Amino acid sequence: MSDNHLFAPQALLPSGWARDVLLAWDTEGVLTIVQPEARPPAHVDRAAGPVLPGMPNLHSHAFQRGFAGLTEYRSAADDSFWSWRDLMYRFALRLSPDTLEAIATQLYVEMLRAGYTSVCEFQYVHHDPAGKPYADPAEMSLRLLRAAERTGIGITLLPVLYQASGFGGQAPQDNQRRFLHDTDAMLALLSRLAPLCTGRARLGLAPHSLRAVPRESLQAAVAGLHRLDATAPVHIHIAEQQREVDECIAWSGTRPVAWLLDHAEVDARWCLVHATHMDWDERRRLAHSGAVAGICPTTEANLGDGVFDAAPYLAQAGAWGIGSDSHASVSVAEELRLFEYGQRLALQKRNVLASDTDPQVADRLYHDAVAGGARAAGRPVAGLAAGQQADFVVLDGSHPALAGLSGAQALAVHVFTNHGHETLAQVRTAGRVRVHHGAHALQAEAGRAFAAARASLLAD
Repeated sequence: MSDNHLFAPQALLPSGWARDVLLAWDTEGVLTIVQPEARPPAHVDRAAGPVLPGMPNLHSHAFQRGFAGLTEYRSAADDSFWSWRDLMYRFALRLSPDTLEAIATQLYVEMLRAGYTSVCEFQYVHHDPAGKPYADPAEMSLRLLRAAERTGIGITLLPVLYQASGFGGQAPQDNQRRFLHDTDAMLALLSRLAPLCTGRARLGLAPHSLRAVPRESLQAAVAGLHRLDATAPVHIHIAEQQREVDECIAWSGTRPVAWLLDHAEVDARWCLVHATHMDWDERRRLAHSGAVAGICPTTEANLGDGVFDAAPYLAQAGAWGIGSDSHASVSVAEELRLFEYGQRLALQKRNVLASDTDPQVADRLYHDAVAGGARAAGRPVAGLAAGQQADFVVLDGSHPALAGLSGAQALAVHVFTNHGHETLAQVRTAGRVRVHHGAHALQAEAGRAFAAARASLLAD
């Protein structure tokens, strides 16, 4: 059997579902042939079910998987994102390079098992627990690159610029000391990392938020990044919480998304993570900018952020993708399902995010999330097309939930019923099998290391 070909009886291409698709890729794992209506060559493996493009995860804080599920108790009279953040800071202060790598390795195995084939890592724990740079200032970022390489997931590494505790350049808090860089130090870090982010790794930048990065630093850091790489992605948290919107208005007289669009050259290189609280004009302007809205439904629900008003944004052809963010859940299907269900709850309607051209909700969600995620990642992972990375997922056509269904029906069942990873037969990145019927080669080893790392972080 050929190890660089696959024959798919059904495959979801950028143009829609196609039958009898021959896929082939080169030694670098780049698709060279995507041929519908092909005859199955005798020497080529046949997919076990419908084939989907791999899903990019456009927003991840890997270390937060270490305490996922452990903050579900009331720590304040009025629990919110802000009280959760205090708990997160306490956990972050205890991380070591070894524990970060162990958590990230386990997380990336879980992502692959869920059908994510690449990740945008919003990396902001840079320094030692005292807030001093490691001997190699890139130490923590290098651990994430190593975890991605070992597991086989593609990565867009986004070192985070963090300088202030609030709008107007308020002095940082002591519990933010591991995150802080001046702009020159951040640009030096990017220069250190740039030669290492090749192949299945890409380098970008994440100014943390408007409250954490003053205007001059934001502009200087983005300009410095684009001197290194004119097409590099830029990600920023924005308008996640109503309090953030209120504080931005008090500081500037303008809402955060509008402020950013007024003061930065926001275009298709940008990903605005969350963008939950926008008014009509902000939604219109963001959609027309070409930037991607980074939607993280399970985290936004977990933190009580609010619901992204998707229908008018999508009606403006706004780009979006999904991220698992704090990793309360690591599931492509659950993020897509909750994105649609949030709209249904808010509007008291069904099938809100379908369209005239895509009446199948799962098809529309999956297509858009792959395209937006690829744009946010800045990597060629935009689906099953020649020149794109051979990242794809094979659904298990023999599973009772999917048996006898068309590709569109199988995808709908995969997204809108709770079968977890059971309906995935295979996950590949760069053409290589990373997960086979739910199993990853590093699964047992990574699980043991994760359990040990978490125990050490939770110890008194």
